[in-house]
Formats: sequence, structure tokens, C-alpha cells
Amino acid sequence: MIKVKRIYDELGPEDGYRILVDRLWPRGLSKDKARVDLWLKEIAPSDRLRKWFSHDPQKWESFQKRYAKELSSEERPDLLKRIREIEREKGIVTLLFSTKEERYNNAVALNNVLKPKVLR
Repeated sequence: MIKVKRIYDELGPEDGYRILVDRLWPRGLSKDKARVDLWLKEIAPSDRLRKWFSHDPQKWESFQKRYAKELSSEERPDLLKRIREIEREKGIVTLLFSTKEERYNNAVALNNVLKPKVLR
């Protein structure tokens, strides 16, 4: 199971293995207090894409497509696989993000990429 949570929210036992998926470390939060098991900054959107998106809900659909394309590039082929392996090993993985925007952010988009496709 993969979940998404804001890193500033209270730590809970249901979090499982905690992976920070932001390129930048969260402001005002010490590494001890963050309780992050893995900082996978390489999986974050490129600076160019992140700045273009700027958490604009009107750009959300396009952002998700562009980010998925970045994730499937030859430069980052093993990052998605790594998260899936951790999920198999640990059972629960929580993707952590720092922005105040809880619906339109890279962790939500990443979770959408990681979800199994359901055949209809």
C-alpha cells in the first residue's frame, strides 16, 4: 500500500516506510524531527517542471502527464521500481511532500503513476 502525506503532519505508526519525494528539504524541519527513512530527491520533478506548474490546479492534468514522462525517461528508470520494491518489502510506504497544497503536488502525481492500472 502506498499513501501520501504532508511531512509536517504528525508521524503515525500507519505511515510505514516514509519516503520524502521533494527535491528540496522542507523548511524549518530538522532531519531528526522529520523521521524520514529515505530522501529520494531524484524522483522529484525537474526544477523547470516544478516552477512551471507552481501548484496551479489549472495545470494539474498537464503537469501529471509531463511528470510521468519525466519519470519514464532513461535517466530515471529504476526509481519507480525502487519504490515498488520497498512497498513489497515493508508493506506500507508513505510518500511525503512539504507544500501546503495537498491535492495538487508531485507526491499525489507520483502516487497516481505508481497505482496499478485497472483493466476495464
